[in-house]
Amino acid sequence: MENHCEVLGTEGLIRRHEFVRIIIQCLYSLGYTNSAACLESESGISYKSNEFKLLESFILNGNWDDSIEYLNSIKDVLGETRESAMFLVFRQCVMEYLNCGEDELALAVLRKQVSALDVDKCKVHSLAMCMLSFKDRELAVIDENDAVVHDLRRKLLADLESLLPPPISVPEARLERLVESTVTAWVDSCMYHSSSNQISLYEDHRCSRDQIPTRTTQILTGHRNEVWFVQFSNNGEYLASSSNDCTAIIWKVLEDGILTLKHTLNGHQHAVSFVAWSPDDTKLLTCGNTEVLKLWDVETGTCKRTFGNQGFVVSSCAWFPNSKQFACGSSDPEKGVCMWDCDGNVIKSWRGMRMPKVVDLAVTPDGEYLISVFMDKEIRILHMGTNAERVISEEHPITSLSVSGDSKFFIVNLNSQEIHMWDVDGKWDKPSRFKGHKQHKYVIRSCFGGLNNTFIASGSENSQVYIWNRRNPTPIEVLSGHSMTVNCVSWNPKIPQMLASASDDYTIRIWGPGFQKKEGQVE
Repeated sequence: MENHCEVLGTEGLIRRHEFVRIIIQCLYSLGYTNSAACLESESGISYKSNEFKLLESFILNGNWDDSIEYLNSIKDVLGETRESAMFLVFRQCVMEYLNCGEDELALAVLRKQVSALDVDKCKVHSLAMCMLSFKDRELAVIDENDAVVHDLRRKLLADLESLLPPPISVPEARLERLVESTVTAWVDSCMYHSSSNQISLYEDHRCSRDQIPTRTTQILTGHRNEVWFVQFSNNGEYLASSSNDCTAIIWKVLEDGILTLKHTLNGHQHAVSFVAWSPDDTKLLTCGNTEVLKLWDVETGTCKRTFGNQGFVVSSCAWFPNSKQFACGSSDPEKGVCMWDCDGNVIKSWRGMRMPKVVDLAVTPDGEYLISVFMDKEIRILHMGTNAERVISEEHPITSLSVSGDSKFFIVNLNSQEIHMWDVDGKWDKPSRFKGHKQHKYVIRSCFGGLNNTFIASGSENSQVYIWNRRNPTPIEVLSGHSMTVNCVSWNPKIPQMLASASDDYTIRIWGPGFQKKEGQVE
């Protein structure tokens, strides 16, 4: 006689009977029928409970009254699933009556028994419509022993097995789900997880800090003044940087992870504080708080168009997914937010004397939302399809904005030395908060990065780079190397272990995992 109270494991938390039963279910689902039957025989534990075996015998023999009576007898165990289970049995009963030409019996079951159930009325209506369609057909009478009927009864049992609660039935794929829950818990508790490799079950999972960039692998010294902005291209093959030296630079990421200078973009008369890659990475926009907006060809490094004139000042810009249109925001209220195409045509604009100054803006990668930060504590989220707008008011001035690659989240840097993460859909009442970096008076920019945008990185006024796991409000890494304020960071979207940082010390640092090669330098 099997002892249902026997337990396993060092903590005594696993009931042996349940454990073996779940293993048997898994063996059957994997197709190891003989092994499963052997384990049932050797252990004395059956995958199917006695209750389900009895119900199975009633259904396979077409004993519908006995099936319903039995379900009613165990209603305390079935709970809320009882009436749904009864509906499935009645439905099969009705269909078999119809197949046998017993229309009146089928109708009686529908009127007296099915209609009394507390189930979705749409299901009842669907069954009634099905009965009508049967009456319109000229069908041959199907014998009760017919293989089709047997298969339908087997399908009914499978549906009931999925519906009925334990211990009457074991939830589908129970062992797989238990293992998946464990693996998910490993990943969730691993602060450094940033690998797409499959996780082994042979040992508890824990990533080392080598999974994220922690060590300077290269220093880029192409700028002659403070570097204010960096951004990797969407394909991860380029890095664009802009500087107080009035230039922007396009860097090429080689196969070995080293960056080389591809183009220096000259033509601005003042500092360039912002760049934006087109989604197809063929074009680059550059602008600044006291500068015009310029469109560049990435392959040739030539300026294709200058938007506006010296009076048209653009502080930030963002592309739409088609790589043909973009939005730009101005610190001049009369300019507001404009939507342009690459030929210089204004498609749409939001402007006026009541329009606050635009601090930063972004378009979600899926193109559904335009997110704008207005001077100096207001975030507006505009749905491009419906024009519905949601406003978030922060308590402290916002300096920058960044959107996750999956279009689900965005982060804002505040001069209160916090970074706030909000969901784009507006389901959160409060943001997730990240602290530790220093920011009082300068524009500091942050970004998402790593596998599935798991991490957040930010510059800091104390010359360091900070990295957080999104599930933890305190930094998991603080990277030293720069000698002055770090203004901006960018995580390579295709190389999860590559991060770039721009600083007032005139340099850009490329960060990689600790096991990479020694530093290189590009003049």
